[in-house]
Amino acid sequence: MSSDQATAPAVVIPDVTPVQLAVVESVAPHLRHNPYDSYETLRTAGPFVPGPHDTHLVPRHAEAQAILLDPRWSHAEEPELLHGDSEVELPGSFLWMEPPDHTRLRGLVGKAFTARTIIGLQARAEQLVDELLTRILAAGEVDLLEALAYPVPLTLICELLGVPVEAHEQVRFMSAGIARGLDPDVLLSPEELAARTAAVHEFTEFFGDLVDQRRRTPRADLITALVQAEEAGVRLTHTELIGTLLILVVAGHETSVNLIGNGVLALMRHPGEFQRLRQDPELAAPAVDEVLRYDAPVHLTTRTARAEIMVAGRTFVPGDAVIVLLGSANRDPAAFPEPDRFDIRRYRPGRRAERHLSFGLGLHYCLGAPLARLEMREILHALALRVENLTLLEEPPYRPNVVVRGMSELLVRVEGR
Repeated sequence: MSSDQATAPAVVIPDVTPVQLAVVESVAPHLRHNPYDSYETLRTAGPFVPGPHDTHLVPRHAEAQAILLDPRWSHAEEPELLHGDSEVELPGSFLWMEPPDHTRLRGLVGKAFTARTIIGLQARAEQLVDELLTRILAAGEVDLLEALAYPVPLTLICELLGVPVEAHEQVRFMSAGIARGLDPDVLLSPEELAARTAAVHEFTEFFGDLVDQRRRTPRADLITALVQAEEAGVRLTHTELIGTLLILVVAGHETSVNLIGNGVLALMRHPGEFQRLRQDPELAAPAVDEVLRYDAPVHLTTRTARAEIMVAGRTFVPGDAVIVLLGSANRDPAAFPEPDRFDIRRYRPGRRAERHLSFGLGLHYCLGAPLARLEMREILHALALRVENLTLLEEPPYRPNVVVRGMSELLVRVEGR
């Protein structure tokens, strides 16, 4: 067990093997603070471990990378795999599509969500982080999720989309309900399923109104750009627009909240690394990748074979499904020396390191990765320049979420330089 992880009572289930127990514990809500011990057991068991609903878990880096890079593995079946019994459909997007539809939609979205758009946000990100950090230093003790991790990505994605300021909190709560609802339905209570349904309906209505407004009155925002994006005479349909906006909001908000929280927590649990960052603030950029590897905000994704495929000596036939454990692959000792050590220099320029899988690979590589990197880099850089001490006031509680994993609170003391 890694030294920086808290402990919790083990789940006791009679007549099961350690591997079967690890499968259960890897998604147990009370072990969200530390799924890594279970991941270690699963990696030791082999490249593929029997999972729920005739799936196989993929806990190791080599096999996970091979599957994510191979276009013969489809992502389109994930809604059916995880939410097959759901009475409400999550709005579809290119995230759950395959070529040619995936190619068409991602190309259209890419025309609006460009690298230039993200670069243009840097000054605003710096200003926002600076303002929030000034308030945090004045307060001294804060819930860092509320004071920093939520406001930065929420404000930036809402401003980018063109959401009115007074509706930012509404977007946050819709996003939270949908993020919890991304977990497999079998892990959700009736209340959580109902909350997801309500959040999806509210999201569809709210952003549907904004889309209609931008069709009538275009503005200089991303929703307008998506409405106007066109390729070979084809534009996004209304349903495709809503699905795309849902992914941009949830992926551009909820995952970044967890990335920021996980990164600050790692620095507090590794004060030597925080000291190294303060001595060399330019390490902020490679530190982002180490946070992504060490404690990923997204822990699993699914793929379904579309052809007969052999991976690590095992043959999969069309229809076979796997659950790729991204959080486990990122801690695989076969890929990363001292995988349980948090090392902000691991990805520094000139140093060779295996690629983490937190943004995925291949066709479904995360479109919002540059925005997430920008937000986290600016926060780490500001902490390095302005903060002398970060102190964890109490062990943070975790939300029960399995797919998008993160804390529900992070109480800290922050002292300026």
